[in-house]
Amino acid sequence: MAKTGYGKRPAGDEDPHADPDFAHLLPRDAEVAVFIDHLDTGHAMGHKVLAAEHPRYGQQAMRTSLTRITEAGHLRWIKEHITVEDNTMRWVTRTYWSRTRRSPEWWAQFARERHGKDVTRDHQPGLARIEEVVAAAVPVPDAPEREPQPQIQPEPRPEPVGAAYRALTALRAADARMPLTEGDCRSLAPLAEEWLSRGATPNDITRALTEGLPPTVNNPGGLARRRLESKMPPQQSEPRARVTRVIMACATCDQDERTVKIDRGVCENCREELAANPMSDEDIIKGFEEIAHLGTASAYFLKKKLERSTGGSVPDTFRAVPIEDRVFYHYRDNRDRIANGLPPRRWN
Repeated sequence: MAKTGYGKRPAGDEDPHADPDFAHLLPRDAEVAVFIDHLDTGHAMGHKVLAAEHPRYGQQAMRTSLTRITEAGHLRWIKEHITVEDNTMRWVTRTYWSRTRRSPEWWAQFARERHGKDVTRDHQPGLARIEEVVAAAVPVPDAPEREPQPQIQPEPRPEPVGAAYRALTALRAADARMPLTEGDCRSLAPLAEEWLSRGATPNDITRALTEGLPPTVNNPGGLARRRLESKMPPQQSEPRARVTRVIMACATCDQDERTVKIDRGVCENCREELAANPMSDEDIIKGFEEIAHLGTASAYFLKKKLERSTGGSVPDTFRAVPIEDRVFYHYRDNRDRIANGLPPRRWN
C-alpha cells in the first residue's frame, strides 16, 4: 500500500464489471489491467512495485503495459497543488484508475473538476468533502408506515472488545483501588474510545485514572467517569487544505505539462523511447523461456548439491523436507526473482 492519501484512486462513475472491459487491449496489457483493477484502493502504482507483486511480468514489461493502459484511457497521473490554511503549500501526485475506458476530453474535464476541492487530511486524505455535503443536503423521504411486526426476542449482547474496554478492565491490576465492575467497563467504554480517537493511548487512560488517588476509593466507577470527562484530551484537528491548481503528469516519468506536452497521459519523450525500444509479445515469451531455463538449471544443481552433501540419493523419509519439495520451492522462488529483475537466491 502507498502512503495514506496516495496510490490507486477510483475516478468514479464506472460501469459494472463485464468480460469485454479490457478486450481492446493487447493480451498482456489486458492481464495487467485486470490485475490493477482488483488492487485495493490506496495500493502503490509504481511499475517497480507492481512488477514485484505480479507473478509473470518484470519491471520493463510492467512499465510498457502501464503506458499502453494509460493511452487507452484507463489510467491518469494528475499533479495537484495543495494550499493549507497554515500557509504551507505542496505538490502531490494522484493516480486515478477507471475500469471504464475514458477519452482524453473526459480526463481533461475530470482534472478541471479537481480544482477547488477540499482535501483536508483528517477526512479521507485527497478526497473531496463537497460531494458528501451535497448528499447530506438532499432530504430523505419518510418511509411508508408498515404494519407492526411481532416482537422478536433481543439477542444477547455481544462480548465487548477493543482497546478501550481492555484498558478499563486492566485498571484492577494497575491499582487495586480501582476495581471496576463489568457494568462500569461497559458504560465507560464510549468515553475511553473517545480518548483513543483523540490520539490518547491505553497507558494514558490508565495514568489518568490511577494517578493521585485518595487512600480509599468508595465509588471507582463514578470517579473513573468524572476523570474521563474532566481530563478528556483536546480534539485533534488538521488545517483545511484545498486544491489550488491541477496539471496532468506523464505516466512513466516525473515530468508534467508545465515542461513537456502530455498526449493521452504520456509525454513526448517517453512515447519516443517506447517507439525506439518496443517490447513485443514475442519478447515476453522469449523472456519466460529464459527464466524457466534458469530456474530449472538452478533447481537441478541444488538437487545435485543436496545429494552430494548426504552421500548420494537418500529416501525422503529420512529428510526433514522432501528433496523434490525443496527443489520446487527453489525453482519457483528464483523464477519469480529473475522475472522481477532480482538476482537468483543461493540456497544451502
